[in-house]
Order: sequence, then C-alpha cells, then structure tokens
Amino acid sequence: MKVVSCAGIFSVSYREERRDLTLGLLQQEMNYGTVYLYVGIFMLLITGFVATVLVLARLISPSRRSSTKAQNYETGETTVTDPWRPFPVRYYVFALLFLIFDVEAAFLYPWAVIYRELGVYGFIEMVVFVLILGVGLVYAWKKGALKWV
Repeated sequence: MKVVSCAGIFSVSYREERRDLTLGLLQQEMNYGTVYLYVGIFMLLITGFVATVLVLARLISPSRRSSTKAQNYETGETTVTDPWRPFPVRYYVFALLFLIFDVEAAFLYPWAVIYRELGVYGFIEMVVFVLILGVGLVYAWKKGALKWV
C-alpha cells in the first residue's frame, strides 16, 4: 500500500500490491496430475449427489400402483384419438422461421450499437445478411409456410 500526499489531500494506491498478488496467483505451478485430481474429485461429488437425490426420491415417494396412475394425463380430458398421431409439418416450419428471424434481431442489436465504428464495410455486410434473410422470407411466403391454417 502506498500513501501519497499532494497539497494536503491523501490518496491511497493499492495498484502495486494488487499486481503482486495477481502475478503470484498466475505464477503458481500446479502439475496436470493435481488438476485432473481436482476435476475427478469434483465429478465424483456431483455423481454422488445426483445418486443420493435419486435414491432418496425413490425411498420417500409414494409407491402404491393403480390403473389410474398408470394412464397418461393430458389436460384432464379423455383422449379422443391416437396420441401418437403426427403433427403437420407446417407448425414446425412456422416455429423455425420464427426462430430464424428472432436470431436475426439478436444479431442486429449489437451491430446497431457499434454501427459508427464499423463504417461502410460493416453496413454492406449487414445489408447482405438482411438480404439473404429477406430472400428466405420471400421463399417461405411464396411456398405458403407462413399460413397458420
């Protein structure tokens, strides 16, 4: 710690002490065997914890079996059709299109934050990115993928 006085005002500097501490932590020599030992012990502790929780849940859970408990439960209603009937693909395509354009928005925000630093090259790069996504949107629109029903 260093105390500096300048015109009656005291300031304390911890920089040198911090630097020495940081260098000391970085310069500790630890062989790979010790590191692997720590990782192995940590993995054993995690595995033991998970196994203990699973065994305890099995021991304290109610275990009376009945035909009512064995049935599938879906919204409390009796099933009308086969539960393994496949959904139409258009729902998945609609969800994937939403995901694609949601990710586009996630890429546009950081770009907009540093727009001035990127210059013309960054602008052209983003225009190409948006044009590619726009072509994909037009294609999906023409194919009817945006119609919900």
